[in-house]
Amino acid sequence: MFKRRKSPLVLFLLRALAAAIGLLVVAALHIGVQATGYGPIILGALLLGVLNGFVKPVLVLLTLPLQVLTLGLFTVVINALLFWLALSVVPGLAVAGFVAALVGSLLVGFIAWGLARLFGAL
Repeated sequence: MFKRRKSPLVLFLLRALAAAIGLLVVAALHIGVQATGYGPIILGALLLGVLNGFVKPVLVLLTLPLQVLTLGLFTVVINALLFWLALSVVPGLAVAGFVAALVGSLLVGFIAWGLARLFGAL
């Protein structure tokens, strides 16, 4: 009858796990994202989650005129830039350029979204 709610920490960890699996898939596809092991992938997914939670809303608010002008499509650019930033900061992860970050962020986003739905984190 009543659905038990998961704690915010459990939801964050499930989403980070889904993003880590997405990063693993994207690194295996060789589209310009390289990873040297599982540790950097997990650290990159956690950092990506923190950046998406705290920095992304501020960037979306600061770029509100561009968001309105492009009907929200500038969010894809913000996601790619945050993806590039997160993966370039973590040792053991590398992104070849903006196009690789754009494709990688889209793929990781779709994979993480699907896995989060599967885990029940959304």
